[in-house]
Amino acid sequence: MPRFTAIRDDQSFVDAHGVTIRYYVWRASKPKGVVQLAHGLGDHAARYEDLAQDLVNAGYSVFADDHRGHGQTGLGHHGGDRTKLGRLGPGGMRATVAAVRQLTGIIRAEHPDLPIVLFGHSWGSIIAQKIINVASVDYDGVVLSGTAYRTFRHMNGGDLNARHAHLGTTGYEWLSRDDAVAIAFRDDDLTFPANALKLFGVRESLGLLGKPARKLQKDLPVLIQVGSDDPFGGATSAELLAEAYINRSELSQVSLHVYPGARHEIYNETNRAEVTDDLIEWLNERFEPAL
Repeated sequence: MPRFTAIRDDQSFVDAHGVTIRYYVWRASKPKGVVQLAHGLGDHAARYEDLAQDLVNAGYSVFADDHRGHGQTGLGHHGGDRTKLGRLGPGGMRATVAAVRQLTGIIRAEHPDLPIVLFGHSWGSIIAQKIINVASVDYDGVVLSGTAYRTFRHMNGGDLNARHAHLGTTGYEWLSRDDAVAIAFRDDDLTFPANALKLFGVRESLGLLGKPARKLQKDLPVLIQVGSDDPFGGATSAELLAEAYINRSELSQVSLHVYPGARHEIYNETNRAEVTDDLIEWLNERFEPAL
């Protein structure tokens, strides 16, 4: 079957603080659902083009914003000054999380009858965890990629490249075993080091900590995907998170995939096809229309 290439539609909305949030849409011709993608720290949504195309070809439309201080949102807000990328602006982290929820409302208004799956990678997965704690009924599924259990002990907010620095010279060896990924990240004008403590300060960083809430939508399906060599969280952290969703939140559908040897950006890893196939299989099992 020939592969379809979706043309990215660039759009925007204004958040409650007057900041223009840029977001992007890749549309499936007859969507089975919508995946709302939340990118990581120092990252931006356009880096997920390949994953978006894979999802479109599997029958899922994709919406993804550039978060506060990131990508085209950050560039516009800071008058084109790339040295200010990472600064979240008025309202800080709370406003950043609220803007992601605002995009969910836009998606729901456009697709009232389709399931919405919140997909968060890295910092985006932390944002997703915070949102799900207070608004699990707004989503039909959650995917947490490169995620962590949100404690000081199990989530690394410092030098993420420390244990991989000897493997190269880019400073981004922690991202993937594929050397091209680190080089591309270093050379991207819109990316920057993901050091939460330096970027956000202690107060905002403390706001990232927490545990899954007790009162969640019980049948909310959650997929957790991490690499075993991910310095942000890794296997043990992900296992604790999965256990908390099962035992603390009492969710009935929690799946955990740990990919041996993989680092942080599992969707840019050497086994990216396996990771993507697992995601699409998980989505189809839940959202494929009955014949």
